[in-house]
Amino acid sequence: MNILVSACLLGACCKYSGGSNRCPALLEALRAGGHTAVPICPEIYGGLPTPRPPAERRGDRVVTETGADVTAQYRKGAAEALAMAELNGCRAAILKANSPSCGCGTIYDGSFSHRKVPGDGVAAQALKAAGIAVYTEENFEQLLPGEAQHS
Repeated sequence: MNILVSACLLGACCKYSGGSNRCPALLEALRAGGHTAVPICPEIYGGLPTPRPPAERRGDRVVTETGADVTAQYRKGAAEALAMAELNGCRAAILKANSPSCGCGTIYDGSFSHRKVPGDGVAAQALKAAGIAVYTEENFEQLLPGEAQHS
């Protein structure tokens, strides 16, 4: 199965700080199941640099810690993520938890105080609206149950 995956979870140094969020258990589960990871970083695809200022959702907007509005870049990245999923026949995505792009179920509240609230990142929201199942590195075993047990 082709699965859209946040590139940072695969080890790409594209997170806002310039590092990665490499997830060995996810990598092993993908390998064990013979799945194809289709890497995506909606923030990069939206035109943002790495590293970049931290950003969080505030309602329908995305702002940096200094108050710059980066909503347009996040929306462009979400559209690109959806296009990549459709182009590659991805029926599911595994995205970075709590991210303003990729978070699914919970995201940071926009106060830059590490408080989480119910919600989805911009890309996760777009993927879900298109009928693509979205998971994170915290719950991917719901998508890959047999593979996760072997990792």
